Amino acid sequence: MKKYLLSLFLTLPLIGTAQYTDVINSNRPGLSVSAYAVGRNVLQVEAGLLYEQRDHTLLDTKSNIWGSDISLRYGLLFEQLEINYEGTYVNQDITYNSLGTSESFTDFSRNRVGLKFLIYDRYKNPERNKPNLYSWKANYGFKFKNLIPSVSLYGGATFNLGENPFYVGDPTVSYRGMVATQSRLTPRFVLITNIAYDRITTDYPELSYLISLSHAFRNPKWSAFVENQGIQSDRYSDALIRGGVAHLLTDDLQVDFNLGASFKNTPSRIFITVGGSYRFDFHKDKLKAIDEQSAGENGGPIKKNSMKKKEKEERKNKKNGSGAEDIDLGPSKKELKKLKKEERKKNKNKERGSGAIDF
Repeated sequence: MKKYLLSLFLTLPLIGTAQYTDVINSNRPGLSVSAYAVGRNVLQVEAGLLYEQRDHTLLDTKSNIWGSDISLRYGLLFEQLEINYEGTYVNQDITYNSLGTSESFTDFSRNRVGLKFLIYDRYKNPERNKPNLYSWKANYGFKFKNLIPSVSLYGGATFNLGENPFYVGDPTVSYRGMVATQSRLTPRFVLITNIAYDRITTDYPELSYLISLSHAFRNPKWSAFVENQGIQSDRYSDALIRGGVAHLLTDDLQVDFNLGASFKNTPSRIFITVGGSYRFDFHKDKLKAIDEQSAGENGGPIKKNSMKKKEKEERKNKKNGSGAEDIDLGPSKKELKKLKKEERKKNKNKERGSGAIDF
């Protein structure tokens, strides 16, 4: 989530190569993973409570599952690098209808650590982030080139501690690899895809995919998503769909809600999750020597009363809310008109001060 509109376009040349954002950037409420890291020296906690009802027609069983999940993310060494831990601890009560008996299992259904590194940033070049001052449609319409994503690679390990009833026979450590992509389709829509190969070196490796589409509302404190997940393994295969909403309470705190279901009845699954994300922000920008900076990347000379205008704009943003995750809402029509006027004035001043002699 980010503070956008006019202020974003004026500051993008300064942050074009950075991962850090002024507002929390959470992977919740879905399970898909963003291509971007949280930013160097940022610690982020994303957690939730879950409930699931699972019925299996062939085995004639009914299950109630309660649990909690947590993700710890930390920006390590570089803006593009992130180390993360993901864990889900559940209790499953199973009733065997035909036998009239029941039993209970408790353990980790997910327990892994990994590193994610951004190898290609689609918007690293500031020129790609500039608004078109002469076309509202160009700023807000869909273009096929917007499908070109930012890409990150993930590598990690899954841990199976003790006698885990959900993964009987698996070794203590297995491995996981993933490719995560992220495309900004329009200023309000973001597409994320994950392709993962998990539990490598076990007897039951798992191939999965996630496709998630997020949308920012007119009030950018609110966003919604829909997500499709596919799982293929000799132990368990399924196709799931989930959707939900997220709400930004402060720059560092987000709450969320989502629910979903499976497309099959072996087993059929209905689940619901509520949770939140909080960011501990220890990020500090690295200073860059003037002789190492490119021409014009500092945004030009500081104008009179610019700090007063900036403070006024920040107070307005706090009142109206901050942007949703990875959604660039772009400038309003009024702001586009103002930018066009400033550009014409700038070009006119250049012509007057060029020093050229007409014959």
